[in-house]
Amino acid sequence: MTVGTTRFVAVLSSPRRPSADPSSGGPPSPPGIDPEEFRLALLEDTYEVAAGLDLVTPALVLDPPDQPDAEAITWPGTPIVRERGLAAAFAALGALGAEEAVLLAGDAPDLPPLLIGKLFRALGSAPASACQARGPGGPDGLVALAARLPLPPWLDAALADVDLDTPDALARLRAAAPRPGQVPQGPAWHRLRTRADLGVLDPGLEGWENTRALLEGHPLSS
Repeated sequence: MTVGTTRFVAVLSSPRRPSADPSSGGPPSPPGIDPEEFRLALLEDTYEVAAGLDLVTPALVLDPPDQPDAEAITWPGTPIVRERGLAAAFAALGALGAEEAVLLAGDAPDLPPLLIGKLFRALGSAPASACQARGPGGPDGLVALAARLPLPPWLDAALADVDLDTPDALARLRAAAPRPGQVPQGPAWHRLRTRADLGVLDPGLEGWENTRALLEGHPLSS
């Protein structure tokens, strides 16, 4: 990463509405664990990944803006952004002084910090970079999106119709770019969006302590 560049890593707290699709597996928490408590554990662990990085400022993005329980997981002094949509979140981080920023999905508690570093390095030759989310049928949305700030107009416009849950988000962003190579891809990683996703957690992998504590005594696969 370029020395002297001001970088932020912001975790998105955006509670997902219950899905009407029974095949989605329902809330990711196992029976006996409160879904909201579990969501906050995922969020806190993801935030801890961001807060543990060197040479970056961790932040929290709240959408909707009133989430006192989510705010409570952060360290003192953490910037809190209350904005709806990725473009607005990037703009708010830029207003805080960020020259480069990564937006992280709040349900990736075991994300390796190395992946975030790869996204920042890609910004040395491209205005944006992304890490796709692994789904049961292939790529499904994004785990993280990085960008140099302020956003170029084409990316700002494209983010009006794209969020981290958009299944073909990377393809849409690349299609909006004026030329190839504007949105390089980092290694894919998983998110925990359904109960079936719990099976991807590796008990031998360090981190995700809050999630691990809630899952103690519960199987990781349905």
